[in-house]
Amino acid sequence: MEVHPLVDQLWFTRSEYLRGIRGVSAEDAAVRLGAMNCIAWNVGHLAWQEQRYFVTIAQDRTPRPDIATAFAAGAPGTQPALVEVLAAWREITTAADEWLATASTEALLTGPARRGRPPATSLGNRLQRTIYHYWYHLGENQAIRQQLGHARLPQFVGNIDDRAPYRA
Repeated sequence: MEVHPLVDQLWFTRSEYLRGIRGVSAEDAAVRLGAMNCIAWNVGHLAWQEQRYFVTIAQDRTPRPDIATAFAAGAPGTQPALVEVLAAWREITTAADEWLATASTEALLTGPARRGRPPATSLGNRLQRTIYHYWYHLGENQAIRQQLGHARLPQFVGNIDDRAPYRA
């Protein structure tokens, strides 16, 4: 079975996100510049979103309640260890992929019930929101890296033509 085209796009986006932080030291990942969160916090925040949408809502489980608390939207900015949040991110995205790899168009059109009312938003909308959220924080991370004086940063989207080409 071929995965849904939006799932391909998410998987490509994740790889681009990781490419954007490749080589960042633990020290630089914890630097906060002004009101921006640090790179490590952004990793935890995206792990939070994936867990919330594709593990908690889609699969009714929450393997990392610590991530659900510490990195939720509006949670206080902290400076976690990059190695720890990357490990949590990998654990959560692996759990999310259990559902995403088999998600059909019909499944993506559904959403959690809201006390007898239609779903607030579908899982497909949540998938799109997650993709765009990654790109938002990817850009933020690149801005942080530029301000830290990092050189030879990625400057354009990677090999989407081979890795996640358009398909209907």
